[in-house]
Amino acid sequence: MDKEILEILKSIQESQTAIVKRLDNLEGGQKEIKNELSGINKKLDGITDQTADLTEFRTTVISKLDELKEVEEVTKVNCYDIAKLKAIK
Repeated sequence: MDKEILEILKSIQESQTAIVKRLDNLEGGQKEIKNELSGINKKLDGITDQTADLTEFRTTVISKLDELKEVEEVTKVNCYDIAKLKAIK
């Protein structure tokens, strides 16, 4: 009877050891995943910053293009006026 109990306890202990090893492996994998996720988050922050910079740049470029269109329009009107004045002379 005592031998049977000892064998059962030994079996339980071996099972427990196996479970502990599996838990250790899971914890190690979890740490790796956390590290990779941290790296991904850093990259995402960089992408977010770049997107903000590009959006600001795009807004500036559109504004400058609008200003250039206005100058072009005024220049066109001035060219017509100059041509009319030369024709009158």
